[in-house]
Amino acid sequence: MRTDAADVEQLATPPAFQSIGFARKLKNNLATTLFVGAFVIAVVPLLWVLFTLLERGLQPVLSATWWTHSFNGLLPKDFGGGIYHALVGTLLEGLVCTVISVPLGVLVGVYLIEYGRQTQSRFARVATFMVDILSGLPSIVAGLFIYALWITTFGFHRSGFAVALSLVLLMLPMVVRVTETMLLIVPHELREASYALGVPKWKTILRIVLPTALSGILTGVMLGLARVLGETAPLLILVGYSRSINFDLFNGEMASLPLTIYTERSTGTIAGDYRMWGAALTLVIVIMLINLLATLLSKVFAVKTK
Repeated sequence: MRTDAADVEQLATPPAFQSIGFARKLKNNLATTLFVGAFVIAVVPLLWVLFTLLERGLQPVLSATWWTHSFNGLLPKDFGGGIYHALVGTLLEGLVCTVISVPLGVLVGVYLIEYGRQTQSRFARVATFMVDILSGLPSIVAGLFIYALWITTFGFHRSGFAVALSLVLLMLPMVVRVTETMLLIVPHELREASYALGVPKWKTILRIVLPTALSGILTGVMLGLARVLGETAPLLILVGYSRSINFDLFNGEMASLPLTIYTERSTGTIAGDYRMWGAALTLVIVIMLINLLATLLSKVFAVKTK
């Protein structure tokens, strides 16, 4: 077949781009406007909340006694004191919640992905169903359940440990879901390579699968912890508020940051509002530090590709 010079020149010349029509430009501009508007609607209230917290809570947070003293001995109308007692209670309850929920959540997630997904057993389906229910469980229901079980049935007193148990019910499904997601991301070829070398399945999960997914699991755990530390409803049911320091999770009333915010607001005094905003800003700072720690841990434990 013969091709002349004109045909060759026509094939070598790239086709000209068609001009963009008015309707297409209008749709693009409309979509851009909607996205920018949605971003502004989401960010403006957030910035407003942060500005209000800094404006009203920065002064007590920067005081000399805020991080080292409690409210013990202060009348509702008295200024002064510190958030140390509530900070201790929040951290102790969060620590117990993490110690209980993380091992259980990781083990359940490993079972559902590494064993239950392959066998499709009835137990795996029931476990998945229960995790779905717990994911949407209101915090007040979790508090009432622990009150009925721990206090009414078993006869224990209201305490910080009961609060930690209710937080476990709220944090456990988060850990399970994060573990499932991160295990699904792990390439199946890594498992097959380990099996080909004669490594047992349990050792493959322990030495290869979990270390590969560890970065994402830790990040999810820290974010879940930051989420449950701000819950207030279980605290109102399961423990009384104390204006002094209490390190015993099993006995006595115990303060926490959310409970301090609620209690100081109910005093109806200027000093109470002063302490309320300081406690609110302190809670935001604690959650921010936990989020930063989650980011740091995700980088430290990330799998190195080179």
